[in-house]
Amino acid sequence: MSVRGGLAAAALVAVALGGCTQTAAMAEFRATLARHDSATVALEEWCGQRAILVPGHVLATVQDDADRVPVTAGIRAALGVASAEPVRARHVLLSCGGVVLSDARNWYVPARLTPAMNTLLDTTQAPFGKVVAPLGPHRQPLPPGMASPAPCPAATIHHVTAVLRRNDGQPISLVSECYTRANTAAR
Repeated sequence: MSVRGGLAAAALVAVALGGCTQTAAMAEFRATLARHDSATVALEEWCGQRAILVPGHVLATVQDDADRVPVTAGIRAALGVASAEPVRARHVLLSCGGVVLSDARNWYVPARLTPAMNTLLDTTQAPFGKVVAPLGPHRQPLPPGMASPAPCPAATIHHVTAVLRRNDGQPISLVSECYTRANTAAR
């Protein structure tokens, strides 16, 4: 084999192995998300595992365009609320160690949260999952093929739309989570 042919073969192997590493990382990332009812908890675990920041700590940077995607009849149906019941929207970038891991939109029913929780969501950068953790929430992904209420940015590698329910089964939030390439980037 010529030197040029050997270099070409080595380049193909490197690309193939890189793809396998990315595929393995993606599978591991999805498994981490699936293990948790809170995206925040999953991202903190992932952040620590990937050595983005040890220990993993997720911050939510609230964006000022939460109302860009209106509360639709579909969102209201997923939350089980009438057209007159208030639903708030929150758009955040979840990051760990300065690395944005998720671009998330959240529509929630403030009447189903405590006043203290609503105050935290209105006045801080706290992730929704941490704020509502005392309610014992669990996630119920929307069925495959069901349209998400919000499109994801172009660089999204994984998307989850789910209803977050209190431990009594009452829906409190609909989330659209768009996970970035930074989650599986080589470290």
